[in-house]
Amino acid sequence: QVQLVESGGGLVQAGGSLRLACAASGRTFSIYDMGWFRQAPGKEREFVAATRWSGGGTVYGDSMRGRVTISRDNAANTVYLQMNSLKPEDTAVYYCAADVDNSRSAYSSLRKYDYWGQGIQVTVSS
Repeated sequence: QVQLVESGGGLVQAGGSLRLACAASGRTFSIYDMGWFRQAPGKEREFVAATRWSGGGTVYGDSMRGRVTISRDNAANTVYLQMNSLKPEDTAVYYCAADVDNSRSAYSSLRKYDYWGQGIQVTVSS
């Protein structure tokens, strides 16, 4: 199994920045891809970004493209999401997720991922 724990969320003013971290533990050698999603109240969970765990490409969703950067530190078993120019509509619970089956589902698909963190709140004030 893989355990995921998010950190770095909180309250920020519009235009500000936050960096989220997702620390993985357990069978981290089995991870193929890592993703970030978000879910606002009353809305579906939405894809933000993903990266290959062992290196390679990154993929970004339309919702925050150009304002976020996903990165990883394999030595620390951690994936980061740097978020800039935040807007009130970015307010949501942010989740990280891990794919351990090398699923062929799209990076933006929820079913690609086998493990999920508990989520962390990000609130952007106007």
